[in-house]
Amino acid sequence: MKDPASPQTVTFFSWVGNEPQMKKMADEFHKQHPNITIKFENAPAEQAQQVLSTRIAGNTAPDVAYINASDTSDYAARGALVDLGNYMGRSEVVKPDDYVEGFKTFVTWNGTMWGLPFDGETTGLFYRTDRFKEAGIDGPPKTWDEFKADAEKLTDAAKGRYGFEMFASEAAYYFYPWLYQAGGDALTDDGKDVAFDSAAAKTAAAFYVDLAKYSPKDYLNSNSYDGRVAFAKGDVAMYVAGAWFAGTLADEYPKLTGKWAAAPLPDGTAGCKTTLAGDSLVMFSQTKVSDAAWLWMEFLSQPDNLANWTYKTEGTLLPPTKSLLNGDDLAKEKPILKPFADLMACGVASTVANPKYPRIETILNEELSKAIYGDQTAAEALDSAAQQGRAILARG
Repeated sequence: MKDPASPQTVTFFSWVGNEPQMKKMADEFHKQHPNITIKFENAPAEQAQQVLSTRIAGNTAPDVAYINASDTSDYAARGALVDLGNYMGRSEVVKPDDYVEGFKTFVTWNGTMWGLPFDGETTGLFYRTDRFKEAGIDGPPKTWDEFKADAEKLTDAAKGRYGFEMFASEAAYYFYPWLYQAGGDALTDDGKDVAFDSAAAKTAAAFYVDLAKYSPKDYLNSNSYDGRVAFAKGDVAMYVAGAWFAGTLADEYPKLTGKWAAAPLPDGTAGCKTTLAGDSLVMFSQTKVSDAAWLWMEFLSQPDNLANWTYKTEGTLLPPTKSLLNGDDLAKEKPILKPFADLMACGVASTVANPKYPRIETILNEELSKAIYGDQTAAEALDSAAQQGRAILARG
C-alpha cells in the first residue's frame, strides 16, 4: 500500500484518543507516513454507539473507529463499513488466521470480516486464597460440583461472609459462560432462532440462578465494578470477572497482593468455555481516504503495537492474536494474565453476530434478573425471554 502523494487526514473516533500510548503510536505513525495526519475524535465509551449512529445517519462518519467488537456486525448490516477482505489479502501484517476464533466471530458478518480485532479479555475466576485456606479448600474449583460445594462451604450469612457474588443487572452476561459450558448457545448456528431455551441452557440457568443463595443480597442490584469492594473486603470469596479485575485489584488494593489469585472457570459437560469481550478497528464506507485509513489500521495491528497497547501497559487487556497470546513475552511481562490468555482458546463471542441480538439480550437479562430475585424459576425466565426474542427475530 503506497503512501498518499499529498497530505491527507484520517479521522479516528474512539474513547481512547487521550491515552498516552495511543498518542505515542499516532506520533510514530506520522513519522513513518509524513503525508498522513491522525485526527482524534473522542466520545465517552458509553455514548460512542449513539454518537456514531447519529454521524452515520448524517453522512459525517469518521474514517476509522475503535468500537466494541460486538457492535461490528450491527454497523456492517447497515452498510456503514468497508469490507476489509481486499486490504487483508494484500497485507504482510494482518493475518486473519492468527486471530483468536471468538474475536473473528465478533467482527464477521455474512461470512466477511468487517473489523480488525484489537484488544480483549476473557472471563475467569478470581478467588480469595486466604478465605479458601480458612475453609480448608486446597485450590480453585475445577468442576461445577466443586464450585457449588466450595460456594456453600465459604458461605456464612450470619457473619456476612459469602462464597460467590452475582449481579442481577448483568445477569445475562455472566450467565453465558455456564450456558456454553453446558453445551448450550444463545442463538442457533445460522443466527436465525433463539437457542437459550434448550435443555442444556435450562440446566445451566438452574445452576446459575441457584448460586444466588451463596451471594450477598445487598450486591444483587449492583454491578461487577462496584462489586469489587465486597471481594476486596473478603466478604465474598469467589468472583467471576474479566481480566480487567486483575489490574483493578493491583491498583486499588495493593495490600491484598498474595491474598487472591485467578484461575480458569470450572469446566462443564462441554468442557472449558468462557466469554470474550473486546474492541475492534473498523473503516466506515463514507471515507474518502480509504488507503490512508487502512495504513493506520494496519500500523495499529503490528504485533509490537498490539503488545504495547495491551499487556505491556498498566492495564490488563489481552492481545487478540494467537501468536502473542502463546508467546513467552506475555507470561513474563504480566504473569497474572496467563490464566486469562490460556482461556482464550475456550473463548466464545458472547454477543452473537446478529444485529437484532442486543435487543434480545436486554430481555434475557431482565428475565434472568427476576429469577435471581426469586420472582420466577430459571426455566420460566428462559421461556419468557425466548418467546419475546423470537418475536424480535420474526420482524423482518
